[in-house]
Amino acid sequence: GRGGEWQLTTPPLASCDAGVWERSRVKATLCSILLIVGEAQQEQHHACAHCSLAFFLFYIFLGLAARQKNTTSMASSQELKQRKGDLGVTDLLQGTNMAKEDIKKVADNYVDFFDKSKGNTEEQRKANYETVVNSYYDLATDFYEWGWGLSFHFGTQAKGEPYKQALARHEHYLALKLKLDSTDKVLDAGCGVGGPAREIARFSGCKVVGLNNNQYQVGRAEKHTEREKLTQQVSFVKGNFMAIPFKEAEFDSVYAIEATCHAPDKNGVYSEIFRVLKPGRCFAGYEWCMTDKYNPEDPTHRDIKLGIEEGDGIPDLATTRRVVEALKEVGFEVLDARDLAGESEIPWYAPLDGGWSLQNFRASKLGKWFTHKMVNILEFCRLAPKGTVTTHDFLIKAAESLVAGGKTGTFTPMFFFVARKPLGK
Repeated sequence: GRGGEWQLTTPPLASCDAGVWERSRVKATLCSILLIVGEAQQEQHHACAHCSLAFFLFYIFLGLAARQKNTTSMASSQELKQRKGDLGVTDLLQGTNMAKEDIKKVADNYVDFFDKSKGNTEEQRKANYETVVNSYYDLATDFYEWGWGLSFHFGTQAKGEPYKQALARHEHYLALKLKLDSTDKVLDAGCGVGGPAREIARFSGCKVVGLNNNQYQVGRAEKHTEREKLTQQVSFVKGNFMAIPFKEAEFDSVYAIEATCHAPDKNGVYSEIFRVLKPGRCFAGYEWCMTDKYNPEDPTHRDIKLGIEEGDGIPDLATTRRVVEALKEVGFEVLDARDLAGESEIPWYAPLDGGWSLQNFRASKLGKWFTHKMVNILEFCRLAPKGTVTTHDFLIKAAESLVAGGKTGTFTPMFFFVARKPLGK
């Protein structure tokens, strides 16, 4: 240490042989002990077991990264393409389409979009929604995969039901409501990295086309789909769901899972879905909404709404009433519309508000605390690009705001609807 600050230099991962990386790993590990324990003391965390566990896991992750990097250096480019698509902790923000030196700037600019002190408004976010949403997912996708999995959504959950099983059931429910079968061609509007598309395709036998305006997520979706050997059944297209790049009446069904909340205008996105859907067939989805309990005059409620918008790349959250109105205004017959949040035996926000969990460690409070410390260390050690901490910070803010929205009942991520395009339209 020098002047009370630790000076740590590590060579770039790409240039490390096993010996050099091993020495750097020891340096990073020693630094992690001091930073984690020091922070714990400062915050008056007295759970020494937690600190020990954090250090132990961090040491393991770095060790695995060393072995993976050493193996990668000997692998051919063809072998690299065939490698598993899973992300390790040291991969966070390493594979995005952004230049590493730009990540910090993109992260800061993204946060500024939601800073009212700088004169930014909902209307400005709507006008720049493509930049807002693309910046968000360029930054957040790796963290989503690391902490959540490949299906970026919530779900109703019964007591004793494993969370991943609950997410799959949530997806199957849409497929059943749409009555999908092997003859159907289906559009997933806002498909993320394709987790639901692959699950619904396997479950129903239909063919799914995933639409996504973020090139990095499209690439991740294609990689995961190739790994799962579903490329004949599931495909992906880069495109804007405000101007869907398909002809009229091309799809037998359309679904959207917690995706069209990113649209700047509900009528705009729903009218495009209406256009590409065959007459007599249905559009179903789960929408992020502010509920009837939301009071725009309540500063606490407004803070919850803004926190969710900032933490999740949303220009402006609509109310449940507005969603139904917009569906009807563009021509849909609304067959069903209800909030499923109250039907879940375990609160939908429980994974974000949980304590210790071996099954879902990364999403637990300890897991989030550990990841926060680890991300700071990785950026400090230059093993993660600058901007990684900023990204993780606004994701933590999102989690806190989502939990607050769930507990107050002012927000739901699962306003469910089924809407039919009339015959002759």
